[in-house]
Formats: sequence, C-alpha cells, structure tokens
Amino acid sequence: MAVMATVATGSTSALAAVDTEPISEQPVSDGVDDVDVPPPYSVWSPWQKKLIVAGAAFGGFFNPITAQVYLPALTVLEDEFGVTEAEINLTVTTYMIFQGLTPILFSGFTDTLGRRPGYIFCFIVYISANIALALANDYEDLLVIRCFQSAGSATIMVICQAVVADIITSAERGAYIALTAIPSILGPSLGPVIGGAMTQYMGWRSIFWMLTIAAGINFLLMLLFIPETCRKVVGDGSVRPPWWCQSVYQWFYYRRHPSVPQNLNSLEKSAYTTDEGKLKYATSHLFSSFALLREKELALLLIIGGTVFTGVYAVGTAMPALLQDLYGFTPMQIGLMYLPLAGGSILAVVFVGPGMNWNLRRHARKLGMPVDKKTKMDLSRFPIEKVRLEIAFPFLLLGVGIITSWGWITVNKVEIEKVIIVVLFLGVGLVGVNNVVNALIVDIYPDTAGAALAAYNLAKCIMGAASSGFVAPMILGMGMGPAFTLLGCLYLLLVPIILLVMWKGVVWRTSRHARELRKKGSILVREQDPQESVSDTDMASTPQKETTSTEILPAEKDARSTS
Repeated sequence: MAVMATVATGSTSALAAVDTEPISEQPVSDGVDDVDVPPPYSVWSPWQKKLIVAGAAFGGFFNPITAQVYLPALTVLEDEFGVTEAEINLTVTTYMIFQGLTPILFSGFTDTLGRRPGYIFCFIVYISANIALALANDYEDLLVIRCFQSAGSATIMVICQAVVADIITSAERGAYIALTAIPSILGPSLGPVIGGAMTQYMGWRSIFWMLTIAAGINFLLMLLFIPETCRKVVGDGSVRPPWWCQSVYQWFYYRRHPSVPQNLNSLEKSAYTTDEGKLKYATSHLFSSFALLREKELALLLIIGGTVFTGVYAVGTAMPALLQDLYGFTPMQIGLMYLPLAGGSILAVVFVGPGMNWNLRRHARKLGMPVDKKTKMDLSRFPIEKVRLEIAFPFLLLGVGIITSWGWITVNKVEIEKVIIVVLFLGVGLVGVNNVVNALIVDIYPDTAGAALAAYNLAKCIMGAASSGFVAPMILGMGMGPAFTLLGCLYLLLVPIILLVMWKGVVWRTSRHARELRKKGSILVREQDPQESVSDTDMASTPQKETTSTEILPAEKDARSTS
C-alpha cells in the first residue's frame, strides 16, 4: 500500500517539485545558449515512472489472463451445457472479435478526455460481466456475456499501454519494456495453469469469481492512487486535471494545495483546451483508429504483428486437445504446459529491452545525435524503424523454425521434454517480435498512442481469431506437420515487409507530418478572429515575402528530396 501511495502522487512528488521551481517552470532567458535546450518530457522521476507503468501493467494483466484462464474449462463447459466443440469454441472466437473491436471505439475518447475515465468505465463493465458469467446457467448467456467481458478487459489493456507513451521517451522505452510486457507474458502462461487447477478442484464458476475479486482490488487501488497521465489533460504531469480525472489521493492533495504552479505550455490540444464541447470534440475523434489505418507504415506494422500472433493463437488453441489426445493430460497438466511459454517470453524481454536501447544509442552516435532520456527525442529524420526492426529480425527467424518444428514433433509424439523446449523458444521468438512492433508503434504515433495501439490490438485479435478458428480444420485436412509448415512459410513473407518499412519509414513519417502541418494551417486560417486580422493598409505598408500557391512546406520538401 505504501508503494501505491507513492504512485498516487502522480502529482505529489511531481507537484512538490513544482513548488521548488522544476526545470519546466524555471524562467527561460533570452540567451542563445538556452534556445536549443528542450524542456523535460515529464516531471515524473525515474522511480515514479516505474511505479506508474507497473500499476498500469497490473491493470493490463486482466485481458490476456481472462482469455487464457478459460481454455482448460472448455471441455467441461461443453459437457455441462450440452453443446458441440465448435459451439463452445465460438465463445473464444467472439471474445477475440470484441477484444479487437471495442478498443477502437474507446481509444479516441481516452486520448482526448483522459485515461482515468476510461479505466473506471471499463472496470465496471468487466467486473459486472465476471459476476454474470459466474451465475450463468445456459450457453446463450455464456456466449453473450463473454463479449462484454472482452470489451471491458481489452480496452483496459490498450489504455495501460497508452500510459507508457504519456510519460516515457523513445530513448528510455526499452528499459520499461519488461514492465509493459508483464501482461502479455504472465497472462497467457499463468492463465491456463490457474484455470486448469480451479476447474479441476473448485469448478469452472470459481474462475470468474476469482477474476471478480482480483479486478475489484485493482479497481480500488486505481481509484485511490493511479494518477491521470494523458498529455492532453495534464501535459507533462504538472497540470491539474479536472476532478473526475483525479485519484482520491490527488483530490485531497489539491484541496490542501489549491495554488500549485502548473506548466500549461506542456498541454496539447484537447477537449479541455478548445472552445468546442468536450463530448463533441471526443466524438470527432471516435474513429481515430480507423483513420490511422490509412497510413501505409502503420498498416504494414499491423500485418507484421497480426501475422506473428496467428502462430501464438494457433498453438495455444490446438495445445489442449493435442496434449489430451496424445499424452492423456488432465486439465491441470495441460495448464502447466503453458509455463514454458512464460519462460521464453521472459527471456525475450531480457534481450529485447536492452537491445533496443543499445541499438538506438548506436545509430544516434553514428548520426551525431545526443540521447537524453529526460527529453523527447526528435525522430523526424531519425531512422527509428530501422533501429527497432533490426532487433526483431533474429526473433522472427527463430519463430519460423520453431513454429514449423512444432507441427512435426507433435505428430511424431516425441518425448514431452522436447515439446517443452519448443514451447519455450516459441515464447522467445514470437513475443520478442511483438514487443518490438509494440514499441515502434508508440514511437511513431506518440500523440495518438491509444488509437494506434487499439488498431494494433484489432489486427492481432482478428488474425488470432481467424487462426484459432481455422487451425482445427487445417490439421484435419492437411495434417499437423504440413499445417504448421505452411504457417512458418507465412512468417517468411514478413521479411520483405519489414525491409520495406525500414527503407521507407522516414519518408512516410515526413510526408505525414507535412500533411498534418497543412491541415493545422488551414484550421488556424478558418478560426482566425476577423478583428485580429491584418488590415489591407497594414499589408500594403509592410514588406511581404513573395509567395505562390505552390509553395512547399519544409517538411514536405524534406519528404520529396528523400524520396
């Protein structure tokens, strides 16, 4: 509890620091030496950042564990409700579909109105769905309520990932990947173990009561301590958020300190900084994730990440039936077989995080660019795509070999020790690629991280749902070995896509930035107050730079020259 109280000061120590004139509030001189010194990206200290990210990661734990804790109970539910295997698998497929769709709708709101309102709404939906599932008495109730359960938990996961973009710079993102990867590591691995044990010894309903209690504790801690981090609401962390975005601790703190200085210049345009109504502004950003899908770079990254996850879901879905048929495993034993996946995922985190930081420093040193973890790095001309994806290559090639060998070792019913080793390295390869892609998406879309990650989540869920639905027919039609060999060949097709992103990434980002500048310029012209506009007389008396309608913005000129 003491640790969580420290996190609550999302504003305490940060705001206390403001009282003693932090860097962001110190007066700036007109000297030339100060012009190029960027302000700190966030007022949070390194240990505060780690606690905030850890708290967010704990909330994001519920989405992957909810998806996986349910799998060992499938055969039990099939018998209890008197349905076929295909019908009970439909509860998994619909869960994944809603897991991808609902964050698309809510991410725009959380990017504009704040993270905490999204947390509160989604936790209420998730906890209510778990209670209803624990009391379900027929198959139809199970199928429908699982959709609401997915909607709540999936949006929480995306919000948690967006918190990282709010407070962490690109230069230090690799150091925090271990914390942000905890949900994707422990959820899929511990979920089947917990679900198998509870199904075997306490009944399947105990799974949902357990989730209700755990989510309730997390929800309470979030209400009490976790601060608002959305940069459009609190800027660099020093701006006082509206009361509905404050934690309970912050609410009492602001009542005792009503005149805390704020760095309002760090605020980005949002529903709170425009004359537009809050709901109208947020609604206009409702489908921001779909708008991002038009960007070539993001679309290709979604293909890469989504394709990688087809292997994760294909193996995860096929594993229970295979282990039961080939080795006669009980639900508890089947759940334990997911633990090597956790071990491999941890190994991936150990290598990916430091590897990304090392590669960023290496490329920055080549280009003569300084790397400061406290300030936002200018990535406009920096090859961040190459920096990140160079780390993903060895993990992808490892995944190709492992996913192919998985089909052949199971069809030959090899010793269980060899199966464990393959599952271990499967976690290393596939989770390693996923972590790199996730970090790169946040790097190139820091201002709309929630919407971009929601689009990534949608791609993973749609392709994962397709793989979980087709893996059984593929195995029946082609055989285990050829089916997973085909999946390995599909991974090889990602190599030219990765090379294309590495080659054209900077050009695409520069072009997108030029379009955004033109759009902002046209908005400023439309919103200009006529009384503040320059008169014709002043225009005539003031020397003007000769321009034409075909003048090219500097960012657009860079894009054209690069291409």
